[in-house]
Amino acid sequence: MAQNNNNFKIVAGNKKAHHDYFIEEKYEAGLVLNGTEVKSIRQGKVNLKDSYVNIKDGEAYVFNMHVSPYEKGNIYNVDPLRVRKILLNKREIRKLVGLITLKGYSLIPLSLYLKNGKVKMDLAVARGKKNYDKRQVLAKKDAEMRIRRQED
Repeated sequence: MAQNNNNFKIVAGNKKAHHDYFIEEKYEAGLVLNGTEVKSIRQGKVNLKDSYVNIKDGEAYVFNMHVSPYEKGNIYNVDPLRVRKILLNKREIRKLVGLITLKGYSLIPLSLYLKNGKVKMDLAVARGKKNYDKRQVLAKKDAEMRIRRQED
């Protein structure tokens, strides 16, 4: 868990997102969570690996975000993979609906963090990479690393 000086602490990241997608735009959003889910997220027991965001009836929801049950939560724990509502403005949601339906973009969560005591999520409007795009990115990184080694 990384600590940044802007009064927020990153709890979970989606490393696979940058590998599989071209990130176009980013949004910060809140989440509707249960009390035991917040405690579990504070402990870092959350996984964003296969999660995605979809918009239904004018509201955004995150799917497949795994929040492990809180150890001391007993009867108050909820399903770890339940669908969670994302808090966005109506204007932002309308814009995202347009991007998703017309241009074929996807909404994916990039990271989950605590900001001023509240759980926030970084959402990205992303376009999927093809296999040859991934190979080009890896080749470029490899070439840059070789150049840096030769300079040292």
